[in-house]
Amino acid sequence: MFQRLRLRRAAHRYADHDWPVVPGARLSGDRFDCDQIGCPTVTCHPAVPDWERQALLDPDRIAGWWQRSEYGVLLATGHTFDVLEVAGPVGRKLAREVHGPVAVAPNGKQAHRWMFLVQGGAGLLPALAGNSAVVLHRAGSWIPAPPTPLPTGAVRWVTRPGEYAWEPADPVWVQRAAARMMRTSMRSPDHKSRQVWRVNAPRQASAE
Repeated sequence: MFQRLRLRRAAHRYADHDWPVVPGARLSGDRFDCDQIGCPTVTCHPAVPDWERQALLDPDRIAGWWQRSEYGVLLATGHTFDVLEVAGPVGRKLAREVHGPVAVAPNGKQAHRWMFLVQGGAGLLPALAGNSAVVLHRAGSWIPAPPTPLPTGAVRWVTRPGEYAWEPADPVWVQRAAARMMRTSMRSPDHKSRQVWRVNAPRQASAE
């Protein structure tokens, strides 16, 4: 019950700031279960098939969804903000410098997913476009939001939205900083020994 209330309060808080929320599949053990019969997806995903149409701002509908079950809280991107996702050590370093909301999703011991909320409209820079550790979430995509539970732990804020008045960061600045840090990382003698988490998500624009 307490977990469901935490998730519902978070969904209301995001919607209050015009961040469209989507109910996410429930975590059950080490997999996710949704309301779609025969759904083969066992990783984090929306609980409803037409999730883009059902992205919520209405408090009554949000209360109704999270009264049913411990749904995760997903944020639909491409509306109020986009999200640049960077995995691994570069994402951790970048999180210390970005002036805007930053969330992290744990993914094992090292390769966490660092999610940078940025102003919408900017495409992915060529310097980042071919990197498997980088994903730009735009219209037709989503991210898991705090405190959504994952098998490896809950998503959490590194930099809370309220610290920057719920304003996303400058996308060009964030991408250029990420590209610079990746170039530096590639010059490091031990870069070949580092494991990179490969994201199973759309690189731009449309969802899977």
